[in-house]
Parts: sequence; C-alpha cells; structure tokens
Amino acid sequence: MEDHKKRVLISTEDIAQEVARLGREIHDFYNGKPLYILALLRGSFIFCADLVRAIDLPCRIGFMTTASYGHAEHSSGNVEVVTDIPDNIEGAEVLVVDDIIDTGYTMRFVLQHVLNKGAASVRCCSLLDKPSRRKVDHLVPDFCGFTIEDVFVVGYGLNYGDYYRNVPYIFNFEELPEEI
Repeated sequence: MEDHKKRVLISTEDIAQEVARLGREIHDFYNGKPLYILALLRGSFIFCADLVRAIDLPCRIGFMTTASYGHAEHSSGNVEVVTDIPDNIEGAEVLVVDDIIDTGYTMRFVLQHVLNKGAASVRCCSLLDKPSRRKVDHLVPDFCGFTIEDVFVVGYGLNYGDYYRNVPYIFNFEELPEEI
C-alpha cells in the first residue's frame, strides 16, 4: 500500500486527554447509576475501548452494527441494522458511543431504535462532531470530544477503504488516494 501524505489533526496525546475528560463527565452525569454502553461498530471500537476504561461506573457493554456508508465516504441516509443489540436493555440507562456524527442519520436512527427497545433513557457520546454536515435537526451529542470542520478524517477507528483504523491519531490525507 502506497504511503500518502497525512496531516495530523488530533494527536494521540490530545485524544487520550479528551477521552479521560469524557470519562469523568459521563461518570459525574450518571452519578453511580449502572450504565449500558452501546458501541456502534466498526468505527467506535477503539474509542469505546478507551472510553469505558475511563468511566468509573458499573457498565454492561454491547455492540451494534448499522450500515449507511458502504465503502463510500458519504452517508446514503438510509440506515439499516446489520447486527442488533445483543442484550435486553429494557429499563436501562443507555449511552450510545460512536466515532463521529456528521449527517446525524445513523445516530438519530440508533437513538430511536434504543428507545423502541424499552431503554429508560438514551444519550449519545461521540469522539468527533461535524455539525456543518448535519442533515438531522436538533441532534447534538450529549458528550462530545472534538468539533471538527467538514474534512474527511481517518485514524483511531475511522477508516478509508477499511484501512487506517489502527492509526493512533486522527488525520486527513493531503490528497485522497485513488485506490487502496
């Protein structure tokens, strides 16, 4: 795979500091209540793994997979469940964790899906928020790490063509590679 020029947008150190801050904020908000963390796969798995270790609360953790992007960099707007919530969440305090919210289609869908499953409450936490791309009115993450401009970002769980998820910082390409 050819190495393309990368521009680091958020360093490994800045991510670690922000994840620790989010963990404290979530801990304080839930004030000792047990929490069900629902990680949206595949993008949030690295963020979620770091985040749950920073939250000093009793937590159950589940995973859900949705599809709206395919291999494209832009959401189609049609969200479908690929792998549903594996646990009974009726009456649970649920925190949905995602890597990035841009259009808001996926998060809106998942929040409603969680409520339909009988959760007592549902809130969302996103490492990145891209409000300039929002297509869903009034969707703001309850807990957010970084607000970013409308730029295609990769690393720390975010992919390009299913690669680069393992990069420990967030970057963009100076020029997108034509093929991976």
